[in-house]
Amino acid sequence: MHIGLLAGAATFAKGFVPIEVRDASLTYVRISAFSALSSAIETAVAAATRALDKPDVPLVISTTKFAVNITLDLLVISRFHVGSHQPTVNMQAGIQLTCNMTATFVGLGYFLWTTTSLRALLVLIRPGLLTLIESAIRNALYLWLVTTIVALGSTYATAWGALEATSLAFVGHRWGAWRREIGTNTLKPGRVASGTILRIVKPALLAVCIAVAVEVPVAVALSLRGARSFARYLSDSEEVAEVTAYMWRTIDCCYIFYAASTQLASVVLATRPKWYLYQSLASNLLT
Repeated sequence: MHIGLLAGAATFAKGFVPIEVRDASLTYVRISAFSALSSAIETAVAAATRALDKPDVPLVISTTKFAVNITLDLLVISRFHVGSHQPTVNMQAGIQLTCNMTATFVGLGYFLWTTTSLRALLVLIRPGLLTLIESAIRNALYLWLVTTIVALGSTYATAWGALEATSLAFVGHRWGAWRREIGTNTLKPGRVASGTILRIVKPALLAVCIAVAVEVPVAVALSLRGARSFARYLSDSEEVAEVTAYMWRTIDCCYIFYAASTQLASVVLATRPKWYLYQSLASNLLT
C-alpha cells in the first residue's frame, strides 16, 4: 500500500488534498505514505499484545515514539535546533515517519523477543484474517467517502476517539475464561444463563456508560456554543466557524451513537469475529 501511495503521490493528492495546497503537498504525501506500514504493524502488535496480557509492549511502543519525537523535534525543528537550516513541514513529516517506524519495529522486536512460542501466535491468524477483510473493505469505503469530502475544500475536517481497545480486551478475557470453564471441546453449548452473559459483556456495557457520559455533555455544549467559537479560534476564519457549527448541529447525535455502537461491537469482535465482519459491513454500507 505504501509503495502504491509513493508511486501515485500526484494522483493521491488530487483525490485527497484540497486544491489550495495540492502542489506543495506532493513531497509530504510521499514521505507520509510509508506511515501506512508502521501504522498497520503498530496497531496489530498493540491489539494482539493487550489481548495476550502484555500491556508492556504498547507501553514500549508509546515510550519509544515519545522519546524519539522529543529528541528529533529539539534537534531539527525547534527554535533552538542544531544547524542553520529553516525547518519545513516536510521535515516534520520525516520526523513523524522516523518516530513511527522506530517505535513500531522496537515494539515488534520486543514482542517477538518476549514471546516463548511463535507457533502459539498462529492461533491469532484465523480471527485476524476476518478483521483484515473487514478493515480492507471499510477503509476502501472510507477512501471513497474522504475523496468526496476533500473535494469540497480545506474547510471540512473531523476526528474520532473511543474506548474500544480496553473493552475488547476485557470482554475477550471473560469470554476465554467461560470457554475454558465449559471445555474447549464443547463447540455448541446449550442455553447460557443470563448472569453468565452479563458477566462477559459487562466491560462493554461499562464502556458504553463512560462513552455516553462523556459524549452527551460535550455534544450539548458544542451544539449550543462551543463548536463555532472553537473553530473560529483554531482557523481564524468566520467561514470555517460557520460551516463547523452547522455540521456539528447536524451530526452531533451521530457521535453519541458511534461511541456506543463501537463499544457494543467489541462484544462480537471478542467472541464471534465473523459476526463482527457482518455487522461492520452492514454498518458501513448503510452509512
